Amino acid sequence: MAIRMSGLNSGLDTESIIKELVSAKSIKITSMKKAQIKLSWKQDAWKTLNSKIYSLYTDTVSNLRWNTTFIKKKTETSDSSVLSVTAGSEAATGVQEAHVISMARSAYLTGGKISTTDGGNVSGTTKLVDVGSSTGEKISVTTDGKTYELDVTDETTIDDMLFKFKEAGLNASLDVGNQRVFVSAKESGIEHDFSFGGSASSLSMLGLVVDGSEKTATKIDASDAELVLNNVHYKSSSNNIVVNGSTYQLKGVSSKKDDGSYQETSITTSDDFDSVYDTIKGFITKYNELINEITKLYNADSASSYLPLTSEEKEAMSDEEVKTWETKIKDSLLSRDTSLNAIMNVMTNTMAAGIEIDGKKVYLSTFGISTLGYLNAEKNEQNSYHIDGDKSDEKTGSKQDVLKTALATNAEDVVQFFTALGNKLYTNMSDAMKRIDGMRSMYKVYNDKQLASEYADYTKRISDAEDKLTAYEDKWYNKFTAMEKALAQMSSKQSAISGLFSN
Repeated sequence: MAIRMSGLNSGLDTESIIKELVSAKSIKITSMKKAQIKLSWKQDAWKTLNSKIYSLYTDTVSNLRWNTTFIKKKTETSDSSVLSVTAGSEAATGVQEAHVISMARSAYLTGGKISTTDGGNVSGTTKLVDVGSSTGEKISVTTDGKTYELDVTDETTIDDMLFKFKEAGLNASLDVGNQRVFVSAKESGIEHDFSFGGSASSLSMLGLVVDGSEKTATKIDASDAELVLNNVHYKSSSNNIVVNGSTYQLKGVSSKKDDGSYQETSITTSDDFDSVYDTIKGFITKYNELINEITKLYNADSASSYLPLTSEEKEAMSDEEVKTWETKIKDSLLSRDTSLNAIMNVMTNTMAAGIEIDGKKVYLSTFGISTLGYLNAEKNEQNSYHIDGDKSDEKTGSKQDVLKTALATNAEDVVQFFTALGNKLYTNMSDAMKRIDGMRSMYKVYNDKQLASEYADYTKRISDAEDKLTAYEDKWYNKFTAMEKALAQMSSKQSAISGLFSN
């Protein structure tokens, strides 16, 4: 950087002069920086929108392709206090009979009252020898086919014993208030039952022996669930039993009739057309949300003459004015964008095209699903679809519900149409998101690589321009510095000459 001297000798305001000389070049740099900021906003806008497009593509549209998405069953039971059923896609429609013989439950032990050998209360730190155990005795617990042993020493405490029970996978605690040990299995079913072993005297003193006295434990043994469905027995350690993809949730044991047989619970399984309707409506809703946003972004007013504000410009405006200015720019970033138009056309054209079923062209409108048209639709909603008879839609809720009628009378055609539409939309969106060398990454509908390259180009151009500006400033400072030095030398000589004559 050049040595910068003020205009002491010339009397010139060199700083102001040089600032004026470089101002034109500074303005160009500021313009490039603003353009780069605007480009970064555009990149952010695209990233946000692309994630929404990709989400619709991978979730909603992808799921629409499969028949299983539309295979919905519902069940009703004659006694919901005994049994409830969640039907799987493979469940056969019709009526079944079932009864519950037993419920699955966890083993639970309430220990007998314990105390120290001198009648005192116990706590977790109480030593087992103080309760009546002897050094060298063993206490064991067996569960899930494994046995865990604890050797009693002079220092072994009740907490040590409880820790061993927990190590075995059980819940174990000491109720200090009631002076009892509580132990339970974490899971239901006979296979998760537990039992204690080792020294009989130690177990007795610790209230872990079941024999009926106050000093002994009360235990509820584990049991398995047993369901009889269509005269076939099913057992499980859980009260949820899965048969042929359907889940039978046992809630209580069936009552017995006078002859000793169990009261049967009827299970009625039927096609759940309401759920299929909701699936289709869910797809239409999510499609509308996205296509309306795309349409709004594409139709936004242009703000090409607006550029991001510098810090100095922001200081001259109110916060509200700055917000309004920047919002106007950001709302317009994708206005008339060619990439946006391309994906919009892919989506709208696919939805409008027909699907051939049994040699006949079928459209969304065949099932009472259509757009309102440019004249009747709200602003930027001309591409969204409405379902006739949808009570939540004030535009078409009063019309005949064609979709529900079609599901009730010919569900196969409805499913065939929407799975074909899903496949077509998925394929066309896939094509729109293919990678383009040097321009676009995979699963992007916009030229992200091109925008990144443009951003990097701005960075280089700005850096080069700033270097040139510094060199330009230095050139002028060098010139003025040289001038100041020359004037200083001239002034010095004049002073010397004046001094000679004055003598």
